[in-house]
Amino acid sequence: MRRFLVRLVINAVALWLTVLLLAPHLTVEPYSPGGTLEAVITYLLVALVFGIVNGVIGNLIRVVAFPLYILTLGLISLIVNGLLLLLVAWLSDLVGFGLHVDGFWWGVLGALVLALIAWLLGIILRPLSGRRK
Repeated sequence: MRRFLVRLVINAVALWLTVLLLAPHLTVEPYSPGGTLEAVITYLLVALVFGIVNGVIGNLIRVVAFPLYILTLGLISLIVNGLLLLLVAWLSDLVGFGLHVDGFWWGVLGALVLALIAWLLGIILRPLSGRRK
């Protein structure tokens, strides 16, 4: 359970930093106009949705598109991750708050930046998750 919570916080912080870096094209709208608590809860909810989408649909796509991954030497993963980020933006838009992405290529760039930041934070915070090398 601790590993799940640490992973959720890492993804939420990575999403927050990604939105800060790509601010005009990636935005997160809190569920209520308020203070910091609403923004933190919104980032945690969007990170949870992103984790579920990436874990379920992302793994299914990776299994089905395995020949494309081999053929493109893994570069198709940029497109897949961008589409998954757009799917999270669409799902959060249905709820009425959450992630907004300007377009497909901003989604691809946002997914790339998000993955790099989450990877770096995962390396730094590995002792908190209870995992060993």
